[in-house]
Amino acid sequence: MRGFRAIGESNHDVDAVARGRQVSNLERALEQGHYARKQLFCRDPIVAWSHASRFRLARRLVAPYAGNVLLDYGCGDGTFLAMVHDLFPQMVGVDDAGQAADCRTRFGAVSGLSFETVEDLKDRSHDGAYGVLTCMEVLEHCVEDVAEGVLADLRRLVAHRGTVIVSVPIEIGPALLGKQMVRALAGWRELGDYKYRETYTARELFRMVFAGPRAAIRRPVYEAQGATGPKHFHGHKGFNWRALRPKLERSFDVRETRFSPLGWLGGCLSSQAWFICGPK
Repeated sequence: MRGFRAIGESNHDVDAVARGRQVSNLERALEQGHYARKQLFCRDPIVAWSHASRFRLARRLVAPYAGNVLLDYGCGDGTFLAMVHDLFPQMVGVDDAGQAADCRTRFGAVSGLSFETVEDLKDRSHDGAYGVLTCMEVLEHCVEDVAEGVLADLRRLVAHRGTVIVSVPIEIGPALLGKQMVRALAGWRELGDYKYRETYTARELFRMVFAGPRAAIRRPVYEAQGATGPKHFHGHKGFNWRALRPKLERSFDVRETRFSPLGWLGGCLSSQAWFICGPK
């Protein structure tokens, strides 16, 4: 995943040296990210391949909009922003206060990249300010009222002719069986935090493997202490990506649906679903 080496190959001019330093700073910051360590650099080759494919597709999807101001909503450890830094001269990563502070520390030496909290986005100066927004692997974790707030934020923040790209995990159909097997193996090997994976009863698993757009099971709600108090969230269990499309269509035109890493199989054996949207 060292995709930055091509920038500034030559050391014969000042600009090339400066670009080389940017590359080095990005690589170092990327490798220190907690999600990158768990996913991209995981010792399980299937986990690493799946997530690497996800980020490669994300880069391809945003590439046509290079040069716009990009906002990554739910940026986590900033991995994606590091991987598209050469495409966007100005980027903003948004997450909770803890994540934003960690990213500022690691990416502080990288120009054109800043990090804000979700609260910061309430300032009206952000309205319609972003030509391209990404929201990847976020909505599946949101309880209902929070998810509605995220979608409202995306609609408010995107420029009039901008693009919103949303990805969520596929946790239904045959893909769910494959994922649970990989997670169990990773947990047995004590990789990352997979030993704390969510489990299904036989009835729950049957329902989600054969799920239609409205199929649902009870989704556990977890609590964590945030900077402004306790916050509640879901894991992946029980998330049905098919139910997300009608929610998106309330505010967006869904132009295209893609899948990764095995896009040619549709959602059957893929790991993520992608929605490329424009504001209505």
